[in-house]
Amino acid sequence: MTTTPEPTELSEPALSVRQVLTLERVLAGEPEVVAGAGQLDRPVRWVHVAEAPDVGVMLTGGEMVLTTGVLLAGDEDKQAEYIRSLHRAEASAVVLGLGRAFPAPPEVMRRAAERCGLPMVVLHRPFPFAELTEEVQCRLVRRKFAAVSLSESVRTALTALITAGAPLQSLLDEVASHSACPVVVTNLAHRVLATAGERSAVDDVLRDWERIARQAGGSEGDGWIRAELGGRGERWGQIMLCGHRGDTATGRLLADRAAEALVLHRMLGGNSAHSWEEQSAQSLLTDLVSGVVPARQLLPRARAAGLPVNRRTFVPLVVRDVEPDQLDRVLRMVGLSGLVAELADGAVAVLLSLARDQDALVLTANFAARVHSEAARTVVAAADPRTAWDDVPTGLREAQHVADAADSSAALDLPAVVRLRDVHLRGLIRLLREDPHVQSFAERELDGLLCAADEDMLSVLRTYLATGRNKSRTAQLHHVSRPALYRRLEAIQTRLGVDLDDFEQAASVHIALLAHDAQQS
Repeated sequence: MTTTPEPTELSEPALSVRQVLTLERVLAGEPEVVAGAGQLDRPVRWVHVAEAPDVGVMLTGGEMVLTTGVLLAGDEDKQAEYIRSLHRAEASAVVLGLGRAFPAPPEVMRRAAERCGLPMVVLHRPFPFAELTEEVQCRLVRRKFAAVSLSESVRTALTALITAGAPLQSLLDEVASHSACPVVVTNLAHRVLATAGERSAVDDVLRDWERIARQAGGSEGDGWIRAELGGRGERWGQIMLCGHRGDTATGRLLADRAAEALVLHRMLGGNSAHSWEEQSAQSLLTDLVSGVVPARQLLPRARAAGLPVNRRTFVPLVVRDVEPDQLDRVLRMVGLSGLVAELADGAVAVLLSLARDQDALVLTANFAARVHSEAARTVVAAADPRTAWDDVPTGLREAQHVADAADSSAALDLPAVVRLRDVHLRGLIRLLREDPHVQSFAERELDGLLCAADEDMLSVLRTYLATGRNKSRTAQLHHVSRPALYRRLEAIQTRLGVDLDDFEQAASVHIALLAHDAQQS
């Protein structure tokens, strides 16, 4: 049976004792805290006027009790028991109006309240209790109504996003807009999966995330409010409001509403293509590749995502024709730290993080060998190892470029790990493929074949040039006899107006064909 987080009680939003004492009507009574000053942040759920010595039996907890003590005057035992009964009933505070019964704070009650940790306040000026009860009750009712309104507003907004098929980030952005503080989603290992909120504030949180993660199991305080994420009988993460400045009850309500929505989002397939862990890695690596966000600003995100970054060697890789989960499995098998994410063009980026004393080239080769054993027809492209985090984006773009160049020809005899030096002219052409002069050159050189749209002729030409103009090998690869191949080559030369036995002319056609293929891909 599916389970969802328990909803926060809507009666929970309350005033603290400290807040009540700052109300204008209370200040008119000249309040003085004579005991329990360290407990003034207790919530006041209700205000109760009572003179009965056994008032404790009438309370349910969280009440601020107002009294003149008229039935307690002259009996110190009753006075002490009165305080103890309030403490047992978990009253939030007791307010004693000084006057005929007690012209000064009673020492017995003060000492008893101090021992119990019960805030005791005396009013030095006559004060109509009815005004205080009216003021506090009205404020509490307004806060409860605001809590109900906020709860429904947040639930409606998040449900609409889920119904529209919005991604996880949109839901978190909505939560952050209501909470006005950074929002962080983590897995059970406290690794950050997603964040929302003002970028600078989020970065401040992530910069100190190791300390925050260590304290994540502690009690809430200073606006750090958590809600568990889970369903179908298991927990799989948590959402945290970091530094929420509103009252704790409202923050907890927001966190619970957000948790409900995230659980529903996950159950309904909001992460059907990728897990949230994969989305987190994808967002980080995509930002690194794009260069839109400076690498140094992404360092806290990488650290919070669980990637070791201090005194490390980074190896940027791009792998073709393999699934991200296969590469994740290989990482675990070889015992390496790294991030894996699918890029927009279908390639998979891998960022290895190695200790400085490890041999990066050997470990990269071992990783590539295991990848090839999982998926034989794949390309593992790598940039040279980087020891500076700021150089990682350039390395990822270099690996992506190498993968593109290597992937464009199945006839290339590639090493297990392909690097920039292995793609030679093909790599240069890939870099220049958007240049109008290169595009014009390719069109001009191949015009005789492109106009006829003869893919078979282009395929034969491609193989012939890629094999170093080896006619026997070309005939074998295309399953034709040598005489038939000669006829096709003659037709190609006639259409292009070139002599492929001439090295310079053949090289010109080869470069044009490489440029054409690069543009088409």
